[in-house]
Amino acid sequence: MHFEPYPFEKLTQLLEGITPNPAYSPIALTIGEPQFETPAFIQKSLAKHSEELRRYPKTAGEMYLNDSMRGFVESRFGVKLKPNELISSFGTREVLFNFPQYYLFDKQSPVMAYTNPFYQIYEGAAIASRAKVIHLNLTEANGFKPHIDEDELALCDLVILNFPNNPTASVLSLEELGVWVKLALKHDFCLINDECYSEIYTAEKVPSLLEASLYVGNTSFKNVLVINSISKRSSAPGLRSGFIAGDAEILKGYAQYRTYVGCASPLPLQAAAAMAWADEVHVEAARKVYAANFKAAQEILGITTSDSTFYIWLKVDNALEFTQRLYREYNLKVLPGEFLARENARGENPGIGYIRIALVEETVRTINALNRLKEALK
Repeated sequence: MHFEPYPFEKLTQLLEGITPNPAYSPIALTIGEPQFETPAFIQKSLAKHSEELRRYPKTAGEMYLNDSMRGFVESRFGVKLKPNELISSFGTREVLFNFPQYYLFDKQSPVMAYTNPFYQIYEGAAIASRAKVIHLNLTEANGFKPHIDEDELALCDLVILNFPNNPTASVLSLEELGVWVKLALKHDFCLINDECYSEIYTAEKVPSLLEASLYVGNTSFKNVLVINSISKRSSAPGLRSGFIAGDAEILKGYAQYRTYVGCASPLPLQAAAAMAWADEVHVEAARKVYAANFKAAQEILGITTSDSTFYIWLKVDNALEFTQRLYREYNLKVLPGEFLARENARGENPGIGYIRIALVEETVRTINALNRLKEALK
């Protein structure tokens, strides 16, 4: 079983031997990890419940956590889920890796499709599942939205979308998501939307695939699942709190499978996460910072930014050389887009010629980094 090095490993190799300009303090705009303090009420809850470390957590999660997550889905998306339509998880990375292995296990020659560029766990899951991969390229020509080829989709057992998208920051509308729900029913594949960036928006709220399922009349969420996480929403990736929700028939077997995986969340983390999922005030505060960062990027770089995620997908002449020069001359790290993508069957890598910039710092520090980037682009 061979896995590709992670993008950050490739970046380390790319920058190896380069001495950054000591005139600048180091700034990294590479990883999608909010650099703000985790809200105090979350930290206090974690400390308050630390004595519960003496107890084994249940794989299914505590009722209060699952209720809090379903409450979030209802208040945010207007979708009222039944208890058997949501499973809490130890973050979403583990689900994205092990759910495809569970779901594709009994398929004779499994086929999996996902957006390209992508979160590398999708690829790892495909490798571990021995699945053939169809890349859904996101390009400037298609507005960074996946082109629909029904002949290819008819071959698929599992399709993973990621909207709002990492790294392109594109969004699918309710109607566009609804088209994908209809395709999942027509061609009988399981459709997942990775919605980890759903709460990072600066204008209109971003729709969920669950909303789209109801919108097209698929009220049982047949073949439809969403994944979401508290990491970006609450600046708390260390809480490892996420969920998978949707088709109860699919989730029934997956819930049993998870009892063997051993990814139960510690009880103090569950208590803190339940409070975070139920609170919107701290999320609003974080969104204001991201909005200010995007505004600064528009003014300093003279570009149009997305209304969602905290990423800029910036076109440059040679991403590898530019990344090296940016580090050497300005002590600034970004991530080349080709590290986040692969060549599809036609030999096209949609990440070539782009860099991903994560605006996850406080605004003053972000402005500092953007001014360096502007100088480098000159």
